[in-house]
Amino acid sequence: MQSPPSQETTQSQIRRSAPAWSKREVLDHIACWGDESVMAELHSKKRNANTYAKVSRAMMERGYSRDTEQCRTKIKDLRQAYQKAREANGCSGSQPQTCRFYHELHTIMGGDATTTPPLSVDTCKGGGG
Repeated sequence: MQSPPSQETTQSQIRRSAPAWSKREVLDHIACWGDESVMAELHSKKRNANTYAKVSRAMMERGYSRDTEQCRTKIKDLRQAYQKAREANGCSGSQPQTCRFYHELHTIMGGDATTTPPLSVDTCKGGGG
């Protein structure tokens, strides 16, 4: 059975309306996300739709066309990549890990309690000192 035409149209419109993020656009996005008021709102609120809308508006002011959901998804993806690299770096004896835009992300998230790796890294060490 085929999908209804309206569903196919919606999916293709989404793909067309969401081009890949350029390096410059991601850097600008990180700058908008790193704004003190945005960071404060993201830390203090459980529901952040209005905050992501604020980032989207800031991106529009910089000449980009990204909606609230695109901004939310990009922040989530960047945060996860940073956290993964950060956690890997918390393991004793492991090679230093990084991710794309690591230094820019570390600038805004380096002191963020939600990105700090767990204190216990015994599993990384193999359990023995």
